[in-house]
Amino acid sequence: MKGRYFYVLTMVFMIPVSGYARIPDYLITKESKEFSYSILKDTVGIGGAVHEEDTRLNKRMKDRLEPIRANFKKINSIGKWTSVKKIPIEGESAEGGEAVFYYQNNRLEKITTRHYGETGQVLTEYYLLQGNLSFVFEKDYTYNRPLFYNAEMMRENKDTEAFDFDKSKITETRSYFEKGNLIFVISSHNPGTSFSNGYLAEKERRITGDFKKLLALMPN
Repeated sequence: MKGRYFYVLTMVFMIPVSGYARIPDYLITKESKEFSYSILKDTVGIGGAVHEEDTRLNKRMKDRLEPIRANFKKINSIGKWTSVKKIPIEGESAEGGEAVFYYQNNRLEKITTRHYGETGQVLTEYYLLQGNLSFVFEKDYTYNRPLFYNAEMMRENKDTEAFDFDKSKITETRSYFEKGNLIFVISSHNPGTSFSNGYLAEKERRITGDFKKLLALMPN
């Protein structure tokens, strides 16, 4: 990791508030045969992996990111996959989780995971380029109140809010890999923060470690 340069950009937003006081069905119950549609709804907002931040990148980094972006767009333009395999993930979060493996012409192109908990959930998308990890998108939902915290509990605790998925805080992180190394990160957490090389090295270890675990679980 020594001597490697990292480029980090940040941004922050909150999702809009609406009237539902539960997790939308497409996030939980509709993820059997149509899980990929749920993932697509989240993926659409990625905007080709980098949007307004492009103007802040130097030419050398833009050139390095270009094949990663092109691959991202190519994979998400696939309308019909040769094979999609879904497996449960146990022991990673309180409420369980699942992983979906996307294949085109017998080649693994993408893996998506969701981990559910009482206080939030995490969507992660892994994109492969020539068999190697290329881009990772993480979308972390932090609930306004725990999943079980209903209107009755709100009243008992003289609170002003019950659990409402649409009031969740979202943190998005985009990580770009080149030849197995993390070269660029965009995070919506802590705007203006310059991440240390140590932090980024640990992030690389975590992501690549999680990715290897998923490959070990890959169904035949």
